[in-house]
Amino acid sequence: MAKYRKKPVVVDAEQWFGHAGPSSGFDVVGRYDKYPQDRKCEHCGVEMRYHGWVRTLEGGHIACPEDWIIKGIEGEFYPCKPDIFEKTYELVED
Repeated sequence: MAKYRKKPVVVDAEQWFGHAGPSSGFDVVGRYDKYPQDRKCEHCGVEMRYHGWVRTLEGGHIACPEDWIIKGIEGEFYPCKPDIFEKTYELVED
């Protein structure tokens, strides 16, 4: 099997701290209201009232507090867990 390296691409990204935190500069995170607001998230354990919904090319994803919101190369947005973001991206100095 051949091996491939991901092409270096610079993306815009901002960490999102939930609806209780500072608003995202992208302003793409809506409220997630599918479950009762006091229900805990199975991924992060935080109440769902602090979660958001990001419309993506695949339809949409829940954004947990502290997820990174990434603007992709086609202008699409998607959330990324902090540990994956740290392993995949590095800050580009201007």
